Amino acid sequence: MPTVQINTAFNVGLDFEIAPFHKRLMAYLFDFALLGLYLLSMKYLMYEIFYLNSEKSTGIDILLISLPMLFYSLISENLLNGQTIGKKLMQIRVISLEGGEPTFGQFILRWITKFFEWPFLFGYIYASSVALIFYAIYTGFFGVAVVMAILITKKSQRLGDLAAGTVVVDAKTSMSINDTIFIAVNNDNYKPIFPEVMRLSDNDINTIKTVLIQARKNHNHDVCMRIEYKIKDVLKIESRLSSIDFLEKLLEDYNYLATKE
Repeated sequence: MPTVQINTAFNVGLDFEIAPFHKRLMAYLFDFALLGLYLLSMKYLMYEIFYLNSEKSTGIDILLISLPMLFYSLISENLLNGQTIGKKLMQIRVISLEGGEPTFGQFILRWITKFFEWPFLFGYIYASSVALIFYAIYTGFFGVAVVMAILITKKSQRLGDLAAGTVVVDAKTSMSINDTIFIAVNNDNYKPIFPEVMRLSDNDINTIKTVLIQARKNHNHDVCMRIEYKIKDVLKIESRLSSIDFLEKLLEDYNYLATKE
């Protein structure tokens, strides 16, 4: 499977498998079906259960149906570490080419380039069969362009990925809170060893966590050693812990100290 190398903030490259096209397509179809189900359910609830007047309820329609659908991918990818529900089901995620989780600005760039999908998100067009047919042709035309971009770009990036500096990779395992910079720390009598860790940014900490995940998955601890030497040089600290234990201790200290600020 094709891979992409991401250069981290510590100038250490990590290899990620690019998400296969069929997984991206299935994730999109799952999300599309989810939005379609939401649209039909809300329409039925509003106009069949509560008997709202469709001609006088456009504002409510937009507020309760259109806007949640419009911002679905932006909000879900930002809150779920680069995943929508469809991406989570297919075990793929969006990452930054700079390493780690994309910034909110990168998520916005990915989202705004989906402009051709937006007519569907305004659910009241469903009432018009002509508008629905036009939309299907309109979306299908741009959908072909998206597929072509994914197939011909070196890193299988669509326009939004190229603009945002992101790529969709195969996550292999379901993402959870353990894939963020969060680590549960027992605060009872906990004593941090490396308070200097607070000089690192959230992106640096996220990179360290990503390195540890990659090292465990690939049984390659060499990258941990290179990160360890880089951090020791930057923070001017010493330790006799093994590379993995050192990096794990840094994460624990960071999470403990961050909660005290």
